[in-house]
Order: sequence, then C-alpha cells, then structure tokens
Amino acid sequence: MIQKENNMGVSIIIQIILLILGFVFLIKGSDYFVEGSSSVASILKIPTIIVGLTVVAFGTSAPEAAVSITSSLTGNNAIAVSNVIGSNLFNILFIIGLCALLNELKIGKDVIKSDLPFLVAITIITSLFILVNWNISRIEGMILLIIIFAYISYLVISALRSGGAKVIEKPKLTLSKSIIYIVIGIIGIILGADLVVNNASSIAIAVGMSETLVGLTIVAVGTSLPELVTSLTALKKDENQLVIGNVIGSNIFNLLFILGLSSTISPITLSSNMLVDICLMVFITILCLVFGKTQNKFDKKEGIILVGLFILYMIFIILRN
Repeated sequence: MIQKENNMGVSIIIQIILLILGFVFLIKGSDYFVEGSSSVASILKIPTIIVGLTVVAFGTSAPEAAVSITSSLTGNNAIAVSNVIGSNLFNILFIIGLCALLNELKIGKDVIKSDLPFLVAITIITSLFILVNWNISRIEGMILLIIIFAYISYLVISALRSGGAKVIEKPKLTLSKSIIYIVIGIIGIILGADLVVNNASSIAIAVGMSETLVGLTIVAVGTSLPELVTSLTALKKDENQLVIGNVIGSNIFNLLFILGLSSTISPITLSSNMLVDICLMVFITILCLVFGKTQNKFDKKEGIILVGLFILYMIFIILRN
C-alpha cells in the first residue's frame, strides 16, 4: 500500500515536471515563431503595423491555441474551453489589474470606441452560443472564424488607409535563419501543447481535480505567461497602451480564433457547471469597458478591485472543486 502511494507520488512529480517543461516549450516556441515570422515579413517588406496585427497577435496567443486545439482533438473539451475562459479572466483581472497597480494605464480613444465594445460584443455572442445548448457546433465555430478574419481584414485596411503601414522594420535574421526559427517555434508549440494537455489531465485525475478546474487555473495561467511578460515589459518601457492592446487583442483572438477553430475541428460539448465562469467572463469584460470609459484609464483603485476579484475567483473555483 505504502509502495503504491510512493509510486503515485513519484508519478505526479514527474507529470508536474513534464507540465512545466510543456509550458517552457510553448512560451519559447511562440517567441521563436514570432521572431522568425517577423523577420520573414521584414524581408518581404510587409509593414510593421500589419505584422503586429497578425503575426505577433497570433504568436502571443499560440500557447492557448495549441492547448485548446490539442484538447479538442483528443476529446478533452473541458480543458479546451476552460483554458480560453480562464485565460480571458486572467488577462483582464490579473494582468490589467497588476499593471494598473504598478502604474496608471491610459487607454487610447480607438480602444474605447471600437476595440473594447467589440470584445464585449463577441464575449456575449460566444457565451450565448455556449448557453443555448451547452455546446459550440461546427457552424458556430465557422461563424467565429469568419468574424476574426473580417476583424483582422478591417484592422489591416484601416492601418493602410491611415498611413501607419509605411514603417517597415529591418530584418533581424537572414531568410534561412528565419525559416529555422519558424520551424523550431512550431515544433516547440506542438510538443509543449501535447505535454501540457496530457500531463494536466493526468494530474487532475490523480489528485481528484476536475479538468475544468485545471483548465481554469494551471493551464490558463501557464498559457497566458507570454501576455503577462509582454505587458510587464511594455509597462517598464512606459508603453501603457500596449498593455491594454495586448490583453484586448489576446482575448478577442482566444474567443474567435481558438474556440472557432477548436469547435470547427470537433464540436465542443460543455457541462452546465461552467455557468458561473461564463457569466463572470461576460461581467468582467463589461466591467473592463466601464472602468475604461469612466476616465479613459485604469487607476490603482481599479487595479486593486480587479486583482481582488481574481483572488476571490481563484478561491471560489478551488473550493467548488
């Protein structure tokens, strides 16, 4: 009996190490992918603003995409959806909250007028897709994909019309080195996603945690590390609007592309026990818009509220399990 418990303990430790290794592969893989892709774009003379709206936006959300799509393919739908919901909540509550605590975050007029309302709208639409029948069908997934491609097209066309697309960065890497970086990045993302999904599921089963809880906590936080690092780096450089842009862009991408592609590959069926999480995601996204509109900024007081809500939510979902 003792030997069996010891073996189980060793097995869980190995799975935790592999889970952490998976996160390392995911994060470094997305870094290599972004760097390689950005250099190829520069060599092909693709404007910087378009690279930012497409390559970098995809790269920072690549861990969430890889984990959710892998989960969908392997039938772990709870992780696929809870990863997206958990990441979106973490991005707003913890990343914006923490950054607002460290330094007041000013928000651009375009973000207030279009990006934040668009995020609220798609959060409500996606939530309604889920709540109607507790699933996301292939047709609904395709609708989400059409919306994200239309949104990116709109951003690119707007950037070209405004003249902001004239800036072209010098390539940091040669073409051959860029391709190597892209290949290494993709391999890292795929391997990392596989390690995260398999070991997160195994740990959940071994310690009696639900896949939903693992997806909302460990997986969501782990896959959101690129956004956290990017936001803190932008804050240090006093580029406050990049923090907001990074979070909003990531949340839009998570809902439309990740859930859209995952459900197009394999329709996602959910449990009604995620009702509170879905409703909270809608509430927090609306709250983010309200905070932003009040003073066109996030101040320390609002930062405290957001981080406080994050802590309360973590306590709630752990106790709920």
